[in-house]
Amino acid sequence: MSYARALAVGLTGVTGHLVEVEADVAAGLPGLALTGLPDTALHEARDRVRAALTNSGESWPNRRITVNLLPAALPKFGSGFDLAIAVAVVAGAGLLPVAALHRVVLLGELGLDGSVRAVRGVLPSVLAAARAGVTRVVVPLANAGEAALVPGMTVRATDTLRRLFDFVRGAGALLDPPPPAPPDGPHPPDLADVAGQDLGRRGLELAAAGGHHLSMIGPPGAGKTMLAQRLPSILPPLDEQAALEVTAVHSIAGVLPDGAPMITRPPYQAPHHSASVAALVGGGSGIARPGAISLAHRGVMLIDEAPEFSARALEALRQPLESGEVVLSRTGGAARYPARVQLILAANPCACAKPAGDQWCECSALARRRYLGRLSGPLLDRVDLQLRLHPVTAAQLAREDAAAEPSAVVAARVLAARTAAANRWRDGGWRTNAEVPGTVLRHRPYRLAPAVTRPLERALDSGALSARGHDRVLRIAWTIGDLDGRDRPGIEDLREALALRTGRNA
Repeated sequence: MSYARALAVGLTGVTGHLVEVEADVAAGLPGLALTGLPDTALHEARDRVRAALTNSGESWPNRRITVNLLPAALPKFGSGFDLAIAVAVVAGAGLLPVAALHRVVLLGELGLDGSVRAVRGVLPSVLAAARAGVTRVVVPLANAGEAALVPGMTVRATDTLRRLFDFVRGAGALLDPPPPAPPDGPHPPDLADVAGQDLGRRGLELAAAGGHHLSMIGPPGAGKTMLAQRLPSILPPLDEQAALEVTAVHSIAGVLPDGAPMITRPPYQAPHHSASVAALVGGGSGIARPGAISLAHRGVMLIDEAPEFSARALEALRQPLESGEVVLSRTGGAARYPARVQLILAANPCACAKPAGDQWCECSALARRRYLGRLSGPLLDRVDLQLRLHPVTAAQLAREDAAAEPSAVVAARVLAARTAAANRWRDGGWRTNAEVPGTVLRHRPYRLAPAVTRPLERALDSGALSARGHDRVLRIAWTIGDLDGRDRPGIEDLREALALRTGRNA
């Protein structure tokens, strides 16, 4: 037999494609030619595969070997094709029966000693194989727990190339995946730790209930970062589909925790203010890698000390916030990563940032405007809730008679509000009020009575709101109504929403 093939998966972003690895072993000048748009790491597979086979006790075919990766027009990246190439080459030389690997996807990088090493992106690769109708997969032992997260997939693992070949020849067995890993990570900090800041807590609860973006401007020590860190604690757990999406992105980035548990809680990202555009939205040579906004998909991304970020980095967030995904185009192809996040912007009111607030500020009015002016109007226009926070008073810190509500109590209200919104928007496929298009809210049956929307119309006509801001106030008003258990928002709900949107809540 001079021809054989094996199956692998190629990834572009989080999208996987089934790849056929063909090997033709023919008479001619010895050598291995690799075709099908491989990248540099894949070109180097010829040396890794040869050394791994030799050190596993196999003979390297001393003939002309051509390995082709189908579809040939799809760019291929990474070292995850090594295992499939090794099987195809040895089978093409007639040294390995491959009936046991028919319609089996093979994923893994080979070490020179014949070991099978873990690779990134196993979860989205196995998901792609399942969508293509493949039900069996062989992965590195270190990736087996991750691959086993895919429902209906038969997963076997190997730690060496020798073990796989023994299995194919009927002289051994592959390994089973490890038992499911425990739930992921420690619980986020609790809202009960936050003293005072009733306005901040109200804004945080509305943000969680409606999926809204939130900005908080206030002096150091006002509790901006504390509040932001506790937003994940009041968000509902991820459903199965969302958990798979989030875990897949973390798999591609190579940041899954040990044991590769399913990520079931909303993720939280807080990049440093020195972060580059690529760190925030993704990038890199070859195929672009996900950035912080994709790692926060279905969760929270805090931009703390927002005016200290570069203008380019902040403006790069605008398109993902609107569309819910990042599209990164490179010469090798375009990668799409999900980026449906809740953004929290936190900022001091000025550069001097006196903890006591404005009364001790040493900045001129021009300097204050210039400092906050680093947050552009188009970016802030995409932030639904805009709060002005004041310093916490001594009386608020010393209060013992009324303990702050814990996250569990607030989370129950948030879940009830989200359930009401999901039931209302089920036909449109939206999960939260923040996702609903403005055209839906402005037309029957969800259009509010003119007496309710009159303050909103005045704000729009006076220029205090943009058309985008008009729709976002409506979304906030629906969230307020959901939290308070009303079927439709009233005029007081809309007035509160307008104040929270325009920052006139101080």
